[in-house]
Amino acid sequence: MRESLIDLSYIAASVLFILGLKMLSSQQTARRGNVVSAVGMAIAVVATLLRQDMAFGYIIAGAAVGGLIGGIAALRVPMTSMPEFVALFNGFGGIASLLVGWAAYQQRVGPWAAGEAIPGDPPVWYLAAAIYVTLLIGGVTFSGSLVAYAKLAGRISGKPILFRGQHLVNGALVLVALGCGVMYVLNPAGVYPLFVLAVIIALGLGVLTAIPIGGADMPVIICLLNSYSGLAACASGFVISNNVLIVSGSLVGASGIVLTKIMCKAMNRSLTNVLFGGLGVSGGKTSVAVQGEAKPITAEDAYYVLEAASSVVFVPGYGMAVAQAQHVVRELGEILEENGAEVKYAIHPVAGRMPGHMNVLLAEANVPYEQLVEMDDINPVIDTVDVAIVIGANDVVNPAAREDEGCDIYGMPIINVDYAKTCFVLKRSLASGFAGVDNPLFFRENTRMLFGDAKVSVQALVTQFKET
Repeated sequence: MRESLIDLSYIAASVLFILGLKMLSSQQTARRGNVVSAVGMAIAVVATLLRQDMAFGYIIAGAAVGGLIGGIAALRVPMTSMPEFVALFNGFGGIASLLVGWAAYQQRVGPWAAGEAIPGDPPVWYLAAAIYVTLLIGGVTFSGSLVAYAKLAGRISGKPILFRGQHLVNGALVLVALGCGVMYVLNPAGVYPLFVLAVIIALGLGVLTAIPIGGADMPVIICLLNSYSGLAACASGFVISNNVLIVSGSLVGASGIVLTKIMCKAMNRSLTNVLFGGLGVSGGKTSVAVQGEAKPITAEDAYYVLEAASSVVFVPGYGMAVAQAQHVVRELGEILEENGAEVKYAIHPVAGRMPGHMNVLLAEANVPYEQLVEMDDINPVIDTVDVAIVIGANDVVNPAAREDEGCDIYGMPIINVDYAKTCFVLKRSLASGFAGVDNPLFFRENTRMLFGDAKVSVQALVTQFKET
C-alpha cells in the first residue's frame, strides 16, 4: 500500500512538472507555472523521504542551510546579474548529480570487489554505466557553467579563448573518456584510478567547451548548460532508481535542447557548432571599419519628435537592464499612449545575456503582455513605425549583420530599426556591443543618438511630456 501511494505521488508530481513547464511557455501563466512545478517538486521530495528510512535530521539541516543560502542569493541578486546567477545554478545542479553518482559508486565498490550483489540493485554493468554517464555530464555541466559565470560576471574576458588544435584536444579527451568508460563498466570495482581520471576529463571538457564561446552567444551556451544539468539529473535518477528524477531531468534536458535550437536560430548558428565549441568565432574576421558622423539629439528635441509620432516601438537591450530603466520606460510608454501613439515593445530572442532577459525586466515593470512583440512580427511593419527607440541594445539591431559579410555576426537575424522613419538610440557612448562589432546604425541618416544613462535619458523625456 505504501509503495503504491508513493508511486501515485510520483505520477502526480510528474504531471505537475509537465503542466508547470507548459505554463512557463507563456508570460501570462509563467508565475502560476512556477508555483505548480514547485508543488510537484514538494510532493516528489516528501514521497522520496517516505520511501525508505533515512537520517531525516541531516536532510532537514541540509535543506534548511541550502534553502537559506539560495533564498538570500535570489533576493539580493540584481536583474543585471541574473544571467550569471542562472549559469551558477546550472553548475550546482551538475555537481550535485556528479556527487550522487560518486556516492553511489563508493557505496557499492566494496560489495562489487567481493563479488557480492546488493539486494534490489539492477545488473552491475547497467548501474556502472549509469554512474559513469552521471559523472561525465555532471562534470561537464559544473565546470562549463563556472566558465560561463566567469564570462558573464566579467571575471574573465568575454571574448572567445582559442588555441591551436583545440578541437583535436577535445576529440582526444572524448575518446579517452569513452575508453575509460568501457574499461570501468567491464570491471567497475578494479579500475578506480580510471574512474577518478574520468571525473578530471569531464571537468576539463566543460572548460574547453565553454571558453571558445563568444560573449554575444552566451544565451546559447546558457540554454545548452541548462539542458546538460537536466540530463545529469536524469542519469542520476537511473543511479538511485528514482522515476520522478528521471522524468524531471528528461523534461529539463529536452526543453533545454529545444530552447538551444531556438537560440541558435536567433543567432544564425548551428547546434553542431555549439556542441563542438568555437561558437561565435569566424576565423578572426572583423567588421569593416564604420565611417560617418553620429548625430546627437537632446531630450527636448526628441520630445518634439515623439509628441508628433503615431507609432512608437521600444527595443530594449542589456543597457536597459544595467540602467534599471524598465519602470521609467513603461511610464514613457503610457504617456505616449495617452498622447495617441500606438506603443509596442520589440523583443529580440537573444537580447540581454540570457533567454527571456528583457521579458522578465518588462514584466517586472508591469508592461502589458499584449504590447510585447517578437522580432518576426515587428520586422514586416517596422518601415511604417514613426519612431523606434533603442534602449541599450546593440548587436541585435546592428545592420552589419545584414550587410557586412566579414563581421562575426553576419547572418544573425536582427530587428531592423534602421528601416523605421526615425530611430533614437539611447547609449552612453558609441562603443561596440558584447560581440565587439562596430554598429553602423549609429551613423544612419534617420538615427539620432541620445547619449547618457538610459534611465536618466528616458526620465528626461517623461519630464518633457509632463511639463509641456
